[in-house]
Amino acid sequence: MESRLKRLEAVQAMLLEIGQKSSSCTDISEFLQAVHAALGRIMYAANFYVALCDADQPDNAVRFVYFVDEVDEAPDRGELVTLASPEQSPTAWVILNRQRLVMTAEEHNSHEGDGGAWGVGTTAEHWLGCPLLDQNHQVLGAIVIQSYDKEHTFNEEDQALFALIANHVSSALLGLRSMDKLERAVQERTALLAHEVAERRRAENIQRALYELANLSATTSDRGTLYIRLHEIISGLVSARNFLTALYHPETREISIPYFVDEKDSEAPVKRFEYGVGASSYVLAQKQACLFDADSYAALVASGEMHEPLGNVNIASWMGAPMLLGDKAYGVIIVQSYDESIKYTQADLEILAFMASHVAVAIARMRADDAIRTAKSALEEQNTALNTALTSLQEAQSELVRQEKLASLGRLVAGVAHEINTPLGICVTATSHLVQELKLTREDMAAGVLDEDGLNQFFDIIDQSLRIMTTNTQRAAALVRSFKQVAVDQSSDDIRSFNLRKYLDEVLLSLQPKLKGKPVQVEIDCDHTIQMDSFPGAVSQIVTNMVVNSLVHGFEGGQSGKIKISGHLDGEHVQFDYSDDGAGMDSGTLGQLFDPFFTTKRGSGGSGLGAHILYNLVTGSLGGTIKVVSAPGMGLHYKLRFPRTRRKLKAVPE
Repeated sequence: MESRLKRLEAVQAMLLEIGQKSSSCTDISEFLQAVHAALGRIMYAANFYVALCDADQPDNAVRFVYFVDEVDEAPDRGELVTLASPEQSPTAWVILNRQRLVMTAEEHNSHEGDGGAWGVGTTAEHWLGCPLLDQNHQVLGAIVIQSYDKEHTFNEEDQALFALIANHVSSALLGLRSMDKLERAVQERTALLAHEVAERRRAENIQRALYELANLSATTSDRGTLYIRLHEIISGLVSARNFLTALYHPETREISIPYFVDEKDSEAPVKRFEYGVGASSYVLAQKQACLFDADSYAALVASGEMHEPLGNVNIASWMGAPMLLGDKAYGVIIVQSYDESIKYTQADLEILAFMASHVAVAIARMRADDAIRTAKSALEEQNTALNTALTSLQEAQSELVRQEKLASLGRLVAGVAHEINTPLGICVTATSHLVQELKLTREDMAAGVLDEDGLNQFFDIIDQSLRIMTTNTQRAAALVRSFKQVAVDQSSDDIRSFNLRKYLDEVLLSLQPKLKGKPVQVEIDCDHTIQMDSFPGAVSQIVTNMVVNSLVHGFEGGQSGKIKISGHLDGEHVQFDYSDDGAGMDSGTLGQLFDPFFTTKRGSGGSGLGAHILYNLVTGSLGGTIKVVSAPGMGLHYKLRFPRTRRKLKAVPE
């Protein structure tokens, strides 16, 4: 009972302390630190954080204004963090449900097992969170305490006390926020009223100087002009009759003096020296602006802290500021006075330091611009070389494709010529036989031995010979006519009207020399009514390449098989399918089928351009699409889809 009474007294003292801190503190983080310290006196509070909502943001967007944890790293203070959904974040659950949440490690793991991730930090043995609410029950945020130690858990009394503390913290935070806004407004108003005329003029001068400096770095490429204008700009802010700009070169650890103006020395004592010597090295080593009068400057030299001062040391006032961008030093700006009536102040030093930091930005920008110009020049040279190489490659590829098409046409010529030899040879034989029979008949007639049976026999020979000659000349004429049309189409890029089924028959007739003697059957299932207004040469080349590829790759070694070709109208498009039941190909080979120069017959006469030409003709000349399906032992199946008419388009070079 006595311990409970002591705890209640401690709680009462803590609440009183919270009230006092809320009225005396002006910083929320300082107030919450005091709350954390007081909370630790009445319960285990090693891990404690407060997340506040932003008035202009959704409830799940918070800022961790105070965060202390034994295990997890603290998020950036004041950074806006978007929490996960209430089903995934206990903090979000407390804020959005405006209710207290108590959770053990087992409950945490059980929740993760049910629906995925539950929180982003380390799993606590005991987690306790309460909402921070205003008088209208509007959420301000959440206050959380947790334990990673099984020996430290929060009983019901702890939970009730923590909820009570959360209410008091909510009230205090409302007051702190109002007070913070009021104090900021008062301070801003006071700053505006104090020395209003002088400060406004100073601010305008600095603003104008910064504008001129930014414009200078963007428009000036000459370093000499840059430093002269920089001297003029700074002279408009402080007295700068004696002005020096020093640049630091980290690669050689040297300092150079690109600009020097002095009332007593016409030029700089040295143009370049090692780092560690002179006032410039001292300022760079300090990494902050320095202000000295005559006595302090002399004492610095006498003590040896400034090694080997360069130039005239009989100064009345001296200040130097490093040109820093982050941790990178670009150099130093030094201004000094020999006139006892001109003494620099801390305000002057702040202006010089402020300008020096912006000069560092300007120098960094100019160097970056130089690097970009150099890189751009190098890139343009590389692009020129690459464009030249690409043009040469494209020309070579186009020439190879053209040669491949001509070679294909040449092979077609050779096959047709060989095929025509047979009917022409038969005609020649029949003609020779007919001439010989005519000669014998004339001799019999001259000798008077020609009777009716002999004359009838001669007529029969004439009739038989003429039938043989007619049949074979018609066969040869059909071959020539088919080859002539296909050859003309393949060698030109003209659009014309043609019947797809009849044209397929002509193409296959011209391919008979390739199919002759091979156990491969070709079936055509094409609608007789499909009238095309397109490129017949593209169609003949596509079918030729498909058939030849099937014969060379699908049915090699005298393998028997079947080729199926079908064509059907689908609206104003033609669905064209080609398949064979040959050897097929694996997924790796299928993936490279349309690549230029890819062939499985390298060294055996395969150029690797047949399928590449086929793809270009379908997608280019015919304006369609092509898909291919294949598997080892399952043959090859092309699926083409292209518009029935291409009259509105010009011929596309293949």
